[in-house]
Amino acid sequence: MIPRYSRPEMTKIWDPENRFRIWFEIEAHACDALAELGVIPKEAAAEIWAKGKWEVARIDEIERETKHDVIAFLTNLAEYVGPAARFVHQGMTSSDVLDTCLAVQMAQATDLLLEDLDRLLKALEKRAFEHKMTPTMGRSHGIHAEPTTFGLKLATHYAAFKRGRERLVAARADIATCAISGAVGTFANIDPRVEAHVAKKMGLSVEPISTQVIPRDRHAMFFAVLGVIASSIENLSIEVRHLQRSEVREAEEYFSPGQKGSSAMPHKRNPVLSENLTGLARVVRAAVNPALENVALWHERDISHSSVERVFGPDATIALDFALNRLVGLVEKLIVYPENMQANLDRYGGLVHSQRVLLALTQAGMSREDSYQAVQRNAMKVWLEGKDFLTELKNDSVVSQKIDAKSLEACFDLGYHYKHVDDIFRRVFGHA
Repeated sequence: MIPRYSRPEMTKIWDPENRFRIWFEIEAHACDALAELGVIPKEAAAEIWAKGKWEVARIDEIERETKHDVIAFLTNLAEYVGPAARFVHQGMTSSDVLDTCLAVQMAQATDLLLEDLDRLLKALEKRAFEHKMTPTMGRSHGIHAEPTTFGLKLATHYAAFKRGRERLVAARADIATCAISGAVGTFANIDPRVEAHVAKKMGLSVEPISTQVIPRDRHAMFFAVLGVIASSIENLSIEVRHLQRSEVREAEEYFSPGQKGSSAMPHKRNPVLSENLTGLARVVRAAVNPALENVALWHERDISHSSVERVFGPDATIALDFALNRLVGLVEKLIVYPENMQANLDRYGGLVHSQRVLLALTQAGMSREDSYQAVQRNAMKVWLEGKDFLTELKNDSVVSQKIDAKSLEACFDLGYHYKHVDDIFRRVFGHA
């Protein structure tokens, strides 16, 4: 992922230095377990810890000849450790190191993503309560439907990200497994107790059964969860983009002093952050299908998954981390225009109350079909001729025979739509 869309906290997880440090710890912990089992001398295990060093540039140099990254690492490690290095990697295969390391890296990345989500949930909750009773237009198909509140809009997104967080916690547990089981997963040349020791030291659980690799359905689920969270980011971003349109202007991204919206048009204030987030969501979701395809490997293992994961493992987590942090700032600084929300509510002469009138007519004894036709023919006058909905209903002889003027006016009470807002907030946040 390019630096423009990266945060150092996440990128360092995928840096070669961190990767080789994890490789070394896996190998050294395995040596400790082998020493306890009497397979290698305890002095050798201690010496490996004491002398273990590596150089990224030297590993790269060796790999150019060996064409094998793990062998290059072990060769460089041996240059520092000396004769005791012959006990390193006893009974292990490369995937024992690679897959266990990837599990550690994804767990580390997930911990950062969970912190990001906590900050986003806090920001959404704060803004939702700030606008809990701010009237705004609910839309279906982009068209005025019935009134809602801006707080309810934000609460909807809060609930989605809360579900995303719960899924990510489960995905972390699913992905954080250790495999030190040898060439085809039979433990023929290494005791399962070594795997258990390494898993404990690396903060992982033991993979119940591996072949030469950890099963890739775990990885597929992990990246699928990232993709769903990314889609939730896009969902909120599109909401902001629509609300910021000049014709709507109910909310907009913060526009800082000195910021420029267009190289040609000085008046522009564009929703660039939410547009950027829409694009980053696509990057994260792009990892999902390859992760699903990586599940199917030949027999006990091939390496068709490897190159794919080396690209989208870092890219998806780095992009999602950046996107979540950008979204936190967007929510915290989002400018809300309650007066424009009210103006849009009032824009079409009370059409938003059509269902209340429909229900009132059915309660007054009219069939639903006749009620619908009566309300709709008056609503069309508002759409097509700019009439006032309440006035037209009062002047409609069919409607007025069933509902008196005072009862009709009661149907246009905006507060009616908000009587259960507190109930919804208690469901979502646990309090109102």
